[in-house]
Order: sequence, then structure tokens, then C-alpha cells
Amino acid sequence: MAPQNKKLDALDASELLRPEPAFTTKPVAQYRDFSIDPADPIKERVRKLYIDMHTNQTVDFVKSRHAKWLKFKTFKGTIMDVLNRLSESGLTDQSDPDVDIPNVYHGFQTAEGIRREHPDKGWFQLTGLIHDIGKIMALYDEPQWAVLGDTFVVGCEWGPSIVYRDTSFQNNPDGKHPVYSTKYGIYKPECGLENVMMSWGHDEYLYQVLKHNKCTLPEEALYMIRFHSFYPWHAGGDYMHLCSQKDKDMMKWVLEFNKYDLYTKTDDELPDIKELTSYYQKLVDQYIPGELEW
Repeated sequence: MAPQNKKLDALDASELLRPEPAFTTKPVAQYRDFSIDPADPIKERVRKLYIDMHTNQTVDFVKSRHAKWLKFKTFKGTIMDVLNRLSESGLTDQSDPDVDIPNVYHGFQTAEGIRREHPDKGWFQLTGLIHDIGKIMALYDEPQWAVLGDTFVVGCEWGPSIVYRDTSFQNNPDGKHPVYSTKYGIYKPECGLENVMMSWGHDEYLYQVLKHNKCTLPEEALYMIRFHSFYPWHAGGDYMHLCSQKDKDMMKWVLEFNKYDLYTKTDDELPDIKELTSYYQKLVDQYIPGELEW
């Protein structure tokens, strides 16, 4: 929930997902290019990762990740500790067709993009900075297909707009399950996204970490974190039959966040992390202070 006495400004729907955001460094159409080209090593890397993801992300697998990670006994550390570890590791997102740079730069690029257009929303800027740090799981031997990439609902029919949808789920056993393969699966109509089980990845993990550690980011921020990779929903229009009115209302915030998450990506102008750290440390201290259980 939002901190007490904190009023969140309404967003102008006409500004959501503008066709040509002013801060993009290349044409919008060139982002999220999941076309298949066996001669392109990055496109092949991305395609193969999604095949692994869509083969292995089953209801049983997701339950096993909840059992492992949601004990919050892996390590203790502050937000800046995790950012520093990701920076030192040089972790790159093997599912991302747009850039091939250490992922920590993307967090600062996203935050700075938000800061330029929303200078009065420190909570929003901080959300941009931390939204991907659940990828710390990759440093604890979690395979990238269980950490990165677009997310989807497990336990029901897979959405038609999922990337590589027609070819990548062929060996996933849930597709032959008498319940999991149906439109509603194990869910009720309009049950709400808070009541569905998402494929396991950094979004869900960070959301659960923040809830467990009682952070004071507003609910809009938690929606952005939990569902920013849920492209089949916020970009493809899938799974609306499972959404509550709250989900539909919150989608505008996820879409607003998506502009910065997607269109600030560039390997041409990397932010000066050392110079920016003191500014963002103040926001961390305000909303997510101290050592957290991960």
C-alpha cells in the first residue's frame, strides 16, 4: 500500500506507450525483435533460452521455486549490496534481444529516464533502479530461463501472444494436462492476478522479497515490479479473463513504467553509476532501508 499521506498523481492515458518516446536512441520498431535468424548469435541465444523456459516452466516447477526461494534464507543484504554484486558479476540478460551489456546499467538507465520525466516521484525512480535486481538468483545457480525473460501464467492455457508461442511449448507437459491446458485452468473468471501463479523469474522473486521485508513502496510500484515482464498481458492483451478491476486500473502504471524499462536501453551512453549512487541511496533509505532477507 502507498505510504500514509502520500498522494499519487493520476497519469494521462494519452501519454502511455507513446509511439516515439523522446528518449529512445533507435526506432521503436527495432526493440523486442524476436525474429528468427540462425545466423545471428544473439537472436539464436534468445530463442534457445525461451525454448528452455517454455519447456520447463510448469506448475510443479514453479511450486518448487516457491518452496526454495520464498524461505528468504539465501542471504542477507541491502539493496545497494545487491546492486554492487550484480555490477561486479557483469551479469548480462541472455533473454534480451536489445542490448548485450551488464544488466546493472539498465537499472540506472531506467531510473534516470523516469527521473527526467517524473522528477517529483522518487518512489517511481527507485522502482526503475531496482526492478531487475531479482536477477541475483542467477548468482546462486538458478538457470537464466528461470530468472529472465517474459513471464506468463502457469496452470492455464498459454496466452497466444507469448514470444515463440507456436513452437516453444511442444515439450511442456502442462500442455497435455486436462486442467492446466484449458482457458481458465485452475483459476476462476476475473479472479485477479494476485491469485494466479506466474512463471518463475526475477519479477516474482523481487516482489516477494519486498513484501516479506515490509518495504513502503506504493502498490503501484509493486505492480510494476511484479508484472513488468508480463508482456503477454500488458502488451498482448492476453489473460484479461483472469483480471480483476484492480488489475485493469493498475495496468496504466505498468505501461507507464514499460516506456522507460524498454526504450532507455542502449549500449552507447552508459550511466556513471558511482556518480548516481548517493542520490539513489537516499531513496533506498526512505523506502527500503537496511539489510533485507533474500
